[in-house]
Amino acid sequence: MVTKKVKEKAEPKEEAKASRYFYGLGKRKTAIAQVRIYVAGKEGKGVVVNEKSFEKYFPIARLRDLVKEPLALAGQDAKFDVSARVHGGGVNAQAEAIRLGISRALIEFNPELRKSLRDNGFLTRDSRIVERKKPGLRKARRAPQWAKR
Repeated sequence: MVTKKVKEKAEPKEEAKASRYFYGLGKRKTAIAQVRIYVAGKEGKGVVVNEKSFEKYFPIARLRDLVKEPLALAGQDAKFDVSARVHGGGVNAQAEAIRLGISRALIEFNPELRKSLRDNGFLTRDSRIVERKKPGLRKARRAPQWAKR
């Protein structure tokens, strides 16, 4: 007679519970940011962008403030650690993409924040991108100069 071993469901470890994250994707022009927000433990890491410290990646204070706006609005500055992977675009577009990603992740964490984030414009995807160059033109719309004679 063969007996089957029945595996009991293992309790999730404390570390696994602590590493739960909320995900948000942000885009702006050609910049794409994949953002994860973690509930901060005793020692928070703050914001990490492409595995670099926040201050080194965004040396301009205006861009750092831009990224942290959704957290400040929600009153969750110290509550979350943010990890972002971003590529493409310039530094300003990357900062705005991270801001959108953080906003979307906050909504996943708490859907009640949607109205306040929407009212401040943090959930609006800025869809403006560079227009492509057309054949026969010098740029997207710039036609060659026309000469009558």
